[in-house]
Amino acid sequence: NVDKLGGTSWETVKKKVKQSVRQIAEELVSIYAAREVMDGHRFSPSDRHYEEFSSSFAFEETPDQARAIEDVYYDMGDSKPMDRLVCGDAGFGKTEIAMRASFRAAMEGKQVAILVPTTTLAEQHYQTFAGRFHPYPVRIEVLNRYKTSAQQKKIVEDINRGLVDIAIGTHRLLQKDVRFKDLGLVVIDEEQRFGVAHKERLKKMRALVDVLTLTATPIPRTLQLSLIGIRDLSVIDTAPQERRPVEVHISEFNEDVVRDAIQRELARGGQVFFVHDRVRSIYSIASFIEKQVPDAKIGVAHGQMKAKELEDIMVQFVRRDFNVLVCTTIISSGIDIPSTNTIIINRADRFGLAQLYQLRGRVGRGNEDAYAYLLIPEESALSRDARKRLGIAREFSEPGSGFKVATHDLTIRGGGSVLGMSQSGHVSAIGYELYTELMEKTIRELKGEKHPEEEIDPEIHFGIPAFIPDDFITDMHSRLMTYKRTSMASSEDDLAGLREELADCYGTVPPQVDNLMDIIRIKNMLKKILAKRMEYNGRDMCINFCENSPVDPARILKLSQNTLRGMRLTPDYRLIVSMPGLEEKDIIERAKYLLGALAGE
Repeated sequence: NVDKLGGTSWETVKKKVKQSVRQIAEELVSIYAAREVMDGHRFSPSDRHYEEFSSSFAFEETPDQARAIEDVYYDMGDSKPMDRLVCGDAGFGKTEIAMRASFRAAMEGKQVAILVPTTTLAEQHYQTFAGRFHPYPVRIEVLNRYKTSAQQKKIVEDINRGLVDIAIGTHRLLQKDVRFKDLGLVVIDEEQRFGVAHKERLKKMRALVDVLTLTATPIPRTLQLSLIGIRDLSVIDTAPQERRPVEVHISEFNEDVVRDAIQRELARGGQVFFVHDRVRSIYSIASFIEKQVPDAKIGVAHGQMKAKELEDIMVQFVRRDFNVLVCTTIISSGIDIPSTNTIIINRADRFGLAQLYQLRGRVGRGNEDAYAYLLIPEESALSRDARKRLGIAREFSEPGSGFKVATHDLTIRGGGSVLGMSQSGHVSAIGYELYTELMEKTIRELKGEKHPEEEIDPEIHFGIPAFIPDDFITDMHSRLMTYKRTSMASSEDDLAGLREELADCYGTVPPQVDNLMDIIRIKNMLKKILAKRMEYNGRDMCINFCENSPVDPARILKLSQNTLRGMRLTPDYRLIVSMPGLEEKDIIERAKYLLGALAGE
């Protein structure tokens, strides 16, 4: 949807977004201001126990992982509450970073909350933590729907009394009855999987305690915050030595492709995920696979199953009672089954980039070659964004490319609401660059670094042709880039340099382009004197000033008595100068003369 130049719809959209940006920025700045001034808990330096715990890590740390561990270690030792985002692919050792931070907090008597998006992942984390913390006097509990209500009640009671050191759980941990006695650290795994209400609770926590967020693909708004320097960011993009890239194939849905992919994996003794994200037709897909590959042992898993039933299915798959699991995206976060090295994703065009990346991260976790098949309807039926997403998913098949994927996603999809209350509508309405610029400007302003002249974008209505003709710069992209460069030129040198460049590249510069450059010169002059509009109606030249314009009224009076007779200033800061019947070139010259005189040049 393109807004008409000179129309009001663009300004309306921009105004709306500005209001929303301000609201979000105010909330952000207040949270982060609180974090800056509040003294959080300063954790003690490492001791013999921490060194011992670190050395019990079974692998060699990669350089990135070691740096991220160091970043978190330094943040926890500072009195300002930590808010660090650690991005790293599945299996790149993010859990180890969380375990070391948790060990340090727990050994100092502080409680740790570890928030994960799914029950299966909570169980998996619980097993990992329990195994690693076994030699130490640390009590770890998992709180999820697999516990009976009596067990849940008891665990919550113990958390509230401070008897549980590390609590691992789904959003159940965010419910009102859970009140940590002395919370010191919150670890959030895959924040984008939590709902808006949960994020609001997390946001409140952020102002008070150290927060460590782990993600395989940072979602755009989280990444956006790191890029504008509000959150700290550590990226782990070096794969552990044994990790192999996942080979990505994109193909239209085809019986032969499905059959061959499954048979090849089963022939080498492996297992297969078949992702079909529609519960209604999941059983017919399972029987379709049964027909294609009669010797496959097939299980089905989806989120509408009872918790116990779902857990049983997952445990059976881990035990290899099945070798093909037909499932919804319930498997997309954190399930670690090294023997599964082929994933087939049906209707891959319906998934977001981060989701595809997450799902693809379920395979290739061991040292076997891994394959991901993205099945799509006819390519001609795909939307442009879907085609872009699939292209990027194929391009970034190396382990460790999650951060690059997220940066691309940011460009395709926009940054979204930074606090998660409204999605990416505002960004798509005004474009990513302008949204970021508005957000940064508003944050600067709220921090007290106000630059009012930056806020003015004067309108000019002279009724003269000022544009770049199609036959002067024929390529549309180059033409748009030239418009952008012209509008951003803030000095005479910039404009003169640009004109010279255009003459070199495209030949004689047409008068319309010269007019456009003059309009930009006038716009820059209007900004200096804080005027928001200038127009010529064939009879009068009019300028609308802002209330805080630096133009001295005495100067206006002097000009009206001498060189510019018949000039008048209305109570609403509008200056009207009588100049009837000006020719095209004269309009620009007289406008420049008038503005120079007002600025005292």
